[in-house]
Amino acid sequence: MKHPRISRVAVYILCGLCLLALSAPALAAPLSPFEFGEKVRAAGGRLDFVFGADRPFPQCHASTAVEVSPGVLLSAWFGGTAEKDDDVGIWLAHFDGKKWGKPERLAKVDDTPHWNPVLFRDATGEVHLFFKIGKEIPYWQTYWMHSKDGKSWSEPKELVKDDKGGRGPVRSKPIILSDGAWLAPSSTELGTWEAFVDRSEDQGKTWSRTPNFDRETNQLTVKLKGKGAIQPTLWESSPGKVHALLRSTAGKVWRVDSEDGGKTWSPIQETELPNNNSGIDVLQLEDGRLLLIYNPIGKNWGPRTPIDLAVSKDNGATWDTIAHLEHDPDPESEFSYPAMVRSAGGIVITYTYQRERVRCWQIPLSALE
Repeated sequence: MKHPRISRVAVYILCGLCLLALSAPALAAPLSPFEFGEKVRAAGGRLDFVFGADRPFPQCHASTAVEVSPGVLLSAWFGGTAEKDDDVGIWLAHFDGKKWGKPERLAKVDDTPHWNPVLFRDATGEVHLFFKIGKEIPYWQTYWMHSKDGKSWSEPKELVKDDKGGRGPVRSKPIILSDGAWLAPSSTELGTWEAFVDRSEDQGKTWSRTPNFDRETNQLTVKLKGKGAIQPTLWESSPGKVHALLRSTAGKVWRVDSEDGGKTWSPIQETELPNNNSGIDVLQLEDGRLLLIYNPIGKNWGPRTPIDLAVSKDNGATWDTIAHLEHDPDPESEFSYPAMVRSAGGIVITYTYQRERVRCWQIPLSALE
């Protein structure tokens, strides 16, 4: 049987495509935890546990971090017998530039569980600690404390008087907008899961709550299976243009956008990023790159391993994985609830390590090239 003729134009097109494919740079595979750890150390960074195995609590979770001054860090988390137990309080440790100090319990307002601390440094350098207290998540309340140096702290007080359900940051850090306003990513879990943003224009003294993010008018609502989406993480791409990614029960990360500094928001939209219904965090660098740390598992309540660091150069439209920070094939392993902040030398990442410790990466910017 004769072969069908191929036109000369078709041959040219095929050859051109082949040459293009051969000349295009290959997409680098994500680095393994060992490879990335070596790269970070070679660049002058470090990988630590915030505290050792001789911790004063059986379990810990939901870490947060902030840089108080160049090279000096704080990390906080909740710790006790186990999540939801009445002895759970808020713990804190200091990194002095060389080593982590001994964990100390910083806050225990009452005999109910404490949850989800969030550290935040404002434009004046003052450090704030937000956290939740309450027996049940749907009815918890937000408290906050302040410190000039990370060592002496104010007494805890309610963020919003008579709050039930949570105001201010629910898990991820607030951001300071170009107009100076504080924007806190928040959500509630009373029945359906709903997310919103709290805005303060007076350095946290008063807060204005947006309506819940809209998922009723969006044609993709049917894809938001389960209870919904919570725990936003925020960035501002240009003055007034604010964006959020959210954890969800639908196997994907979801997104909303604002054109007016977080006062009103677009309907919630599905992204292509997988999500296991566990926490995520985003950090925007000065050159516009976005960093994302998350568990790339597209199953509701799926495994919390691996935990990956990814980068976007197009405001979150597409993402490339830089490295697996942890990658244990055992589905019972847990590396979760990451926090990521800018530091003088690069970025700082903390996350839950097997519910027993807090892992901390101090990553110079050169290691992210």
